[in-house]
Order: sequence, then structure tokens, then C-alpha cells
Amino acid sequence: MSTTRSPRILISDELDPAALEVFRRSGFEPELRTNLAEVELCEVIRGVDALVVRSATKVTRRVVEAADALRVIGRAGIGVDNVDLEAATERGIVVMNTPRGNATTTAELSIALLLSLARHIPRADRLVRSGKWKVKGLVGTEVFGKTLGVIGLGRIGRLVAERGRGLGMKVVAHDPYLSGEGLASPVAGVELIELDLLLERADFVSVHVPLNDSTRNLLSWEQFARIKPGARLIQAARGGVVDEEAVLDALATGKLAGAAFDVFAVEPPPKDHPLLARDDVIVTPHLGASSEEAQLRVALDIAEQIVTFLKSGVAENAVNAPTLPAESMAEMAPFLLLSEKLGSFLAQRMHGQIRKVELTVGGEITRHGIEHLRLAFLVGVLRHTLDRSVNFVNAPALARERGILVLESVEERPDFRSGEVSVRASEKAGGRSHHVAGAVFGREPRIISVDGLRLDLPPRGILLVTRHKDQPGVLGQIGSILGRYQINIQRLELAPGAADGAAAHGYLTLFPEPGPAVLEALRSITAIEELQLLRL
Repeated sequence: MSTTRSPRILISDELDPAALEVFRRSGFEPELRTNLAEVELCEVIRGVDALVVRSATKVTRRVVEAADALRVIGRAGIGVDNVDLEAATERGIVVMNTPRGNATTTAELSIALLLSLARHIPRADRLVRSGKWKVKGLVGTEVFGKTLGVIGLGRIGRLVAERGRGLGMKVVAHDPYLSGEGLASPVAGVELIELDLLLERADFVSVHVPLNDSTRNLLSWEQFARIKPGARLIQAARGGVVDEEAVLDALATGKLAGAAFDVFAVEPPPKDHPLLARDDVIVTPHLGASSEEAQLRVALDIAEQIVTFLKSGVAENAVNAPTLPAESMAEMAPFLLLSEKLGSFLAQRMHGQIRKVELTVGGEITRHGIEHLRLAFLVGVLRHTLDRSVNFVNAPALARERGILVLESVEERPDFRSGEVSVRASEKAGGRSHHVAGAVFGREPRIISVDGLRLDLPPRGILLVTRHKDQPGVLGQIGSILGRYQINIQRLELAPGAADGAAAHGYLTLFPEPGPAVLEALRSITAIEELQLLRL
């Protein structure tokens, strides 16, 4: 009878019921516990494999550290600023979002806010409800022919740009990831320009960048000093991207004619927030993803992504790890295993800590990129040097902490057309280095070279490595001792000395693993100069 437990899934925010059915059809029974305080979440998170949140749940470092089985956090939506990414990454927890589900809804809200600013719609509504029927002070502006400046051309920004074009607006855009002379805009009819120039030209500015260290207060005092007088601002990105005090000043001095906020640095904003008291400011309670269609899409997306992760290990839309498309996994899998085994081999062969790695990959496998192979190699290295869980998520950070420098290159003419992975690892300056290379035969990873010696070695099991004098009888003595202790040699690779007097090398795959007494007996063979046991 199998004792393997079924993964536990905790949903801590309200989610469309259709997502629960996705889990159940896949054989999982999700647990729904909403409105949990941090201390309560720390209690219920123990033993949970997957956590599903929207924006209400705050996954703090304390929560992450209390999670003893958590493998994945799924955010039903785009923004993940309610998740401590650093803490999750350190623990090797995948954090994934659903970037496609609410793009249309958020883009449409941005256009709605733009038009509401242009025609004073919320203010007019308040006046009519208060019994006043007048247009004085409510004269607006047409958007046709005006210039819309879009900051950030991700999924949402592109949709806003397209809709701006549809309204007859001239659209310019700035994206820090698309900067550079001569780059073409990804949206037809939209001009890519620098941020300062956008602010000087735009009548309406709509912000659509994520919140991170480089975008925090992206629009602040300096930027509003450059903005076109009378411009209007739409902030429907993430709270903190726009400096709210600077906006207040720009409105008070007339630099801005109006502003619309769907998000704030602190949500909900305090009742005495000065922006809430201004008639030239429109505020909405983070409505970006609040449509029936969007809520259904993000719920279904995150449920399907978590099911895929729990069943196959493929992390779609991971924000703290690279995503490998499912169709590429079958081809990449044996090379990922090979890279991990090469890392494990080198970590055990090196007597000092690895400081520098030169990773070279060649062949058809490079069309999928090198990044995943580098991560697999680092996982193999670090699992033999750390007493904590290591995976694709936290391997880069752990490698940086230990000062491991990885240099990557592509081999234009590899010996094996399908793919070849070659690694040279060095200790600190002046220390020795080792070189190992591997390829895949069929779907079987093989070590094909160690320090210039050609081999055909499957990297699995218990491997006994010897350096010994190249003379008759040495392998017989080794075999005799192993036989005496009932240790079977499953495979033997011998690399004779390359020149007179040069040492030979033996690579023996053994079962079961020899104990200390066996190794001591082997070391007593006078011809053996070095002996090491590796676990691959």
C-alpha cells in the first residue's frame, strides 16, 4: 500500500468556484480558509504544498518561514507585491502569477479613467446627485488628436496603446526594457521615446510598469517638473510607482490638470489622504482586475498552472524562476539531468570550494537557451555543499552568496550535433581546476570526458574514482578486495596514462556502497595514488 500523501492546496482568498473544480477534476481537494491574520496563516500553512492567493493575503517572511512543505505560491492576478519574493526564493518556493487573465480588464479601466478625467464625469455625477444642474467648471477636453503617453509596454500597456490609437489619439511610449536607439515599437503606430520626452509631449500619461526597486517613485518631483502643463495622469499600475506627494504638489501648482488613481502606496488609503479631498482627482478601490471575465480567467489560469506544477514540475509564469515551455521539456530533460550530474561530479571532485565555472554548450539543444542548463548545473553543485533544499529558484542566489562566478559560451562546432555540455570548474586563485564534459546518447546522459581523458560513463550510482600507476595487476587487486567485501562492479571505465610514467585513472560504478573498511583496504594498494568515492 502506498504511503505517498496527496499534495495539500490552501486557498486563502476568495476565488471563483470554477478553480476549485479544476483542482477536484485533477484529483486534489483544495482547502478554503479566507480572512486569515498573519498568525493564523502561519499555523495553517504547515504541511501545505501549494498556496493560492489574490491581493488580500500578505505572504510575509514570517509566513514563508512557517511553511515547512510549501513548494509553490500562486497569485491569481499580475502583481505579486503582497508576496515576500526574497523570502520565497531563499526557500526555493516557486511564485507564479497569471499575467494574461486581467490584462484586458485593467487596460479598459485605464481608458475609462482617461475619458472620465477628460470630461469630469465623476464630479458631474456628484453635482447632479446633490441637486445642482450646471456645466460651469465642467468643461472638458476631447481626446481625439491628443497625445497619450504610455509608460510600460507590457501586456496591459500595449492594450492601452492600441485603444488610444482607436480613439484617434497620437500615442508615444517609454519602456525601460525596450530602450535603445533604433528599436522598433511592438505596437504599430506607437513611437518609442525616452521618458523625459514623453512627459514633455503627452497630454495624458498612463502608467503600466510593475513595482520593483527600479520603478519605485518612477514619477516623482523631478519628472513632474518636466511634464507638459495641463497634462492628466492615470495611475492603474501598482501603488508606489507614482510619488503621491509629488502628484499633490503638481496638482496644486497647476502642472497637472487632473489625476486618476486606482492604486495607492497604502491600501486602503487613510481617510485623511489629501488626494481624496480634491475634485480634480478620481479614485477607485483597485478595480483593475474587477470584472467577471477577468476573475474567472485568473482563477482558472492559476488553478491549471498549479495542477501542472504539482503533477509535472513545470512552472508556468513563474516570477522568480525561468519558465521552460512544456513542449521543450521532453527534449531538454536528459540534458538538464546531465548538467546536474556534471555539477554533482565536480562538487565532489574539487577539494576546495568552486569559485569559477566556465560552462560551454553546443549543438541543437542551444536553441532552447543555456539558462536552464546553468541552473541545473548549479543545483548539482550546491546540493553537495549545503544542508538545505536547493532548486532552480534559489540556486542563483545561493551561488552568489558563495561567490561562484559562472561564465557561459556556445560551442559552434560540437562533436555531438544533438548537444554537448562542457564545464571547467576552478578553485580560488592559484587552486586547481577540473574539466568534465557530457552528452546524451538516445535519452541517456553520459560523461564523455574528464580532464582530457575520453570516457563513456553513465553518471549514476556510486562511483569509485582512482588514480593509480599504469602497471599490470592494479585492477585485479581492486577487484579482489571488492569481491572479498561482496561489492559488485557494475561498470568499469579505464583511462590509461597518456605517456610513459603517467598515472592511469579508473572509474568503477559499484553496488552496494562500500564502507570505510573497504576504502581503507583499497588505499593499502601501493600502486594507488588517489582514491575517491562519489555519489551521483
